[in-house]
Amino acid sequence: MRPGLFAEALRALGTHPLRTLLAMLGMIIGVGAVVLMLAIGSGASERVRESIDALGSDLFIVLSGAPSLGGLRYAAGSTPTLDVEDAAAIDQLASVQATAPTHWGSAQLQFRGANWPTSVYGSTAAFPQVRHWSLAAGTSIDAADVRGARRVVVLGATVASELFGTTSPVGQTLRINGQPFEVRGVFREKGQSLSGRDQDDLVFVPLSTAQRQLFGSPFPGAVRFISVKAQPGQLASAMRDTTALLRQRHRLSGSDESDFAVRDLTARNEAAAESARTMRLLLGAIASVSLLVGGIGIMNIMLVSVTERTREIGIRMAVGARRRDILGQFLLETLLICLIGGALGVSLGVGGAWLAATLFDMPVVVSLGAVLLAFVFAAAVGVFFGFYPARKAAGLPPAEALRAV
Repeated sequence: MRPGLFAEALRALGTHPLRTLLAMLGMIIGVGAVVLMLAIGSGASERVRESIDALGSDLFIVLSGAPSLGGLRYAAGSTPTLDVEDAAAIDQLASVQATAPTHWGSAQLQFRGANWPTSVYGSTAAFPQVRHWSLAAGTSIDAADVRGARRVVVLGATVASELFGTTSPVGQTLRINGQPFEVRGVFREKGQSLSGRDQDDLVFVPLSTAQRQLFGSPFPGAVRFISVKAQPGQLASAMRDTTALLRQRHRLSGSDESDFAVRDLTARNEAAAESARTMRLLLGAIASVSLLVGGIGIMNIMLVSVTERTREIGIRMAVGARRRDILGQFLLETLLICLIGGALGVSLGVGGAWLAATLFDMPVVVSLGAVLLAFVFAAAVGVFFGFYPARKAAGLPPAEALRAV
């Protein structure tokens, strides 16, 4: 491509600014749509990923069974069939990393003039590790607290905010169902789950305290469920091993229905993650159609330009311009339209993503990869749809082109 061809292409585009703007419009809308749709899809994927990270990987729970009685089937967790000894046995499995037997219930919390209803989880010192909780302040409950049935509590972020506001709750004393508890620490905020539940609206107390002092227990050591964290990559094996172990411990034969239920907590989130990835690809594909439409519009306008500039092409050929010079100029003009339109489209897409996040509280993620993909796609559309008009211009016979003078 000879020197000065770039300036000539800019001059040609500037000769008909309205036509150039209309040609760019399809590319602006197309690239903007691609960036916006990919940002929305990536935002949805990011929210699912955060939910999976907050829940923790390789996690499942074992619920007390759902037996049938008098023709009625009861919900899982409604009858006490699990105890701390079951949890200790599961903890010994090679495929299991840790367990947290849990006894829970609802309670009213009070601190001075404030009160808040929430869920109280009584568990062992392994509860934060198994359920992927980290501390924002203070310390957690330890084994000595569980052995001594101490009245100590770790608060979720929502509970801490509702009861204490901006005051640090660590070391303060609140009441749970009228009983005094010392606040040991505060969990780091997790936010909402995919189902919309506030994961920070809970408190954690020693298992023995929940069993003996808050909610009672139908028989010694009974728990509502057991959270189990499998060894990395061994979730399926851990679930099979746990099922076999509990059936053996509960003396269930092959034809007996299990008096417990094993639930994979990560399965739903993984399905949601796959759906989010599919949605992102679908949104990107739909938005890309507008790029193709814009490319067809550019090709039409460039074909009209070739017809109108036949005289110019003939004169340039007469003074020594080669076919590749003509081809290069028209191809460069198309490419400039696409790239400039692409740059404006990226600005439009980023602005649209910002508005979506601000006005509709939608999760959006504008990534550099999405912007580069939009630019590459815009350049490819320019080359693809600009080649035919450029080739047609370069293929005009010089004599025929001169007759148009």
